[in-house]
Amino acid sequence: MNKLLIQKREELSETRVAKMVFPATTNHYDTLFGGIALKWMDEVAYIAAMRFSRKTMVTISTEQIDFKHPIPSGILVELIARVVHVGRTSLKVEVSIFLEQLDSDDRTKAVTGHFNFVAVDDVTRKPTPIFNEEVTA
Repeated sequence: MNKLLIQKREELSETRVAKMVFPATTNHYDTLFGGIALKWMDEVAYIAAMRFSRKTMVTISTEQIDFKHPIPSGILVELIARVVHVGRTSLKVEVSIFLEQLDSDDRTKAVTGHFNFVAVDDVTRKPTPIFNEEVTA
């Protein structure tokens, strides 16, 4: 694969999404439900995967998700997704969630995880190469 093309696409596909944690997304401890965090992470990972590949992508697995800090209600979170590995038909996206108090510059990384995607053909829904052969030569 063309390393310069991959590096350029990795840079262009980085995706950042900011969200507020409201009470409707929290549990009885007044912290973000883990399932909601995973949903948000999968969504931002999907966007990064699509921006990188410009192909139809599907999530095939997740790897270890590390919840380092609780995410309280009323805080701003920023999800950052980056493509960190590219194969022939699949790629891996790392997603981090950062906590940010609105009244300070403090940021804390709360969650990190990896999401694996495969490119699929729009008609057959079978795995398809991310890059055309002329691009990888």
